Amino acid sequence: MSIAVSVLLFVVGLVLIIKGGDFFVDAASWIAEVSGVPKIIVGATVVSIATTLPEIIVSCLAAAQGKVDMSVGNAVGSVTANTALIMAVSFIFMPAIINRKDYAFKTFLLLLSTGFLVIAGIQGKLTLFGSAFLFIIFIIFIWDNVSSANKVLKAQRSDSSQTEIREKPTKKTVFINSAKFLFGAAGIVGGAQLLVKYGSELASLIGISEAVISVTMIAVGTSLPELVTTITAVAKKQNELSVGNIIGANIIDMTLILPICSFIYSGSLPISRQSAFLDLPVCFIAAAVGLVPVLASKKITRVNGAALLAVYIAYMVLTFIFFV
Repeated sequence: MSIAVSVLLFVVGLVLIIKGGDFFVDAASWIAEVSGVPKIIVGATVVSIATTLPEIIVSCLAAAQGKVDMSVGNAVGSVTANTALIMAVSFIFMPAIINRKDYAFKTFLLLLSTGFLVIAGIQGKLTLFGSAFLFIIFIIFIWDNVSSANKVLKAQRSDSSQTEIREKPTKKTVFINSAKFLFGAAGIVGGAQLLVKYGSELASLIGISEAVISVTMIAVGTSLPELVTTITAVAKKQNELSVGNIIGANIIDMTLILPICSFIYSGSLPISRQSAFLDLPVCFIAAAVGLVPVLASKKITRVNGAALLAVYIAYMVLTFIFFV
């Protein structure tokens, strides 16, 4: 198969996974809301997981097909792209003052999980014990989200003006959202299959490794929903929404995707030399450079954004110098 056809089908996969993810998140949120779950809880659980579905499906399909480098590379590369590229855009275009307590614990969980994976990378594998440890961090993250959301919900209930009245959905609304849910899920799965298959073919045709393809083209592609969210947040001057979404997505990528992939792979998940000595350390550095100074100063500045962008550019240069 020619490079042009492979690129075309790869792009089709990206479009399917992006639009499918958009439909799926909208429908999942609507279903949760009409069932009586408060919006704040939906956002803390359903949406935070649903927005990372592209990464989850791509990595899981790759693991099921034995493409371990792609499986790990996509998850780790997505976190690096989210932090060092997408969050950099948010910082550069929208400096702000932050409330430290909103981000401190989540930043700790992200650095803990990423640092743990750096150690696993040095050992050359993520064991089942390691996967269990990461999954515990995921449970803690969800618990913290729900706990925080419940506090907001109680505050709203004490204010009668915040009481939410639900209307009974019409048949048309039910049909539309059911269709969105089904087509969204199908788009994500179908798009992920195209990404994995033609990502591998592109790597073979171009003569580079699947690990490089996964941390560059595939990782950035599956991170596009976060990029769209960030651009929207910048346009609406909602910087905290953007940063919070990125941190949450990164924690899920680290603590849910890799344990699932380890289970699918039926044992310890091998970590390649590239992931161990470049991808994972850079992922940790990006999280530290992007978030620790912000927490210390309680300010998001353009300097923070420029530093993150410099980290990502250096990462891409090193990837192509040493692994292409």
